[in-house]
Amino acid sequence: MKANKSQSKSISIFEKLKKTDKAGNEYWSAKDLAKLLGYSRYSSFIEVLDKAKASCINTGQETALHFKDFSAIKSVESDLQRNGDDAKLSRYGCYLIIQNADPALKPVALGQAYFATQARLQELNQQQKSKNFKIVKERRYFLRKELAKRNLQLAGAARKAGIVTPADYAFFQNHGYRGLYGGLDVKAIREIRGLNPNENILDHMENTELAVNLFRVTQTTEKLKNDKVNDIVEANSIHFAVGLKTRKVIEERISILPEDFPVASTIKLANNKDKELKTRKSSKNKTVL
Repeated sequence: MKANKSQSKSISIFEKLKKTDKAGNEYWSAKDLAKLLGYSRYSSFIEVLDKAKASCINTGQETALHFKDFSAIKSVESDLQRNGDDAKLSRYGCYLIIQNADPALKPVALGQAYFATQARLQELNQQQKSKNFKIVKERRYFLRKELAKRNLQLAGAARKAGIVTPADYAFFQNHGYRGLYGGLDVKAIREIRGLNPNENILDHMENTELAVNLFRVTQTTEKLKNDKVNDIVEANSIHFAVGLKTRKVIEERISILPEDFPVASTIKLANNKDKELKTRKSSKNKTVL
């Protein structure tokens, strides 16, 4: 526990040395860092700066970004107390300096432990972000595939209501979209989102929007089946009404309109799956989803 407290104190001191320039960029003073690390003379610290700069070059980094005004530090004889020259160091520059400093100095050892801990925390953070991203991505794939499957069921219910031709089914689908998207049909939704005419709007929806449309589709299917609808006009009216009710719920619950949902990158795997489903369905029933 004592070691952790000492390290925490060292971290706090290091962060307190941080300064900000007029552009809002963080930096550390070489002079301040030298004092913190226990170097009383610049002559010794300059050697560490040289090693850090060499390490920076070896890693392919631009030294000017991490050691600003480095070349201005020329005096190696004068005391740090009397030396007026200084350098602006980036966080990475500080890291390189501490890694090349004398570990026999206690502040240096603490600094090395600090950066090692920070590197591990960053690694764990990246792993968690990657894991979360994977979960979100997998959920999106699932919702998109589920929506494709449910759309087939909706097409089946629509056929029983007398909607057989591709034109009639497209008209029926637009009734649902108009109810949900404030009067916008598929073409209009595609246009306001900057999608190409041949792109499927469902392939560019994030999880929430996919779930919303999945609800619209499943509820319309159930309504058509339960009411045993066999009239095209009534089927269109039901689809619009379900879309409108869904819109109101979304507006009340998450305070965002469906047409304002963000546009996502295409789901290629789901898109390929949809093509298979479309081909299979078209060959059997000549119905376009």
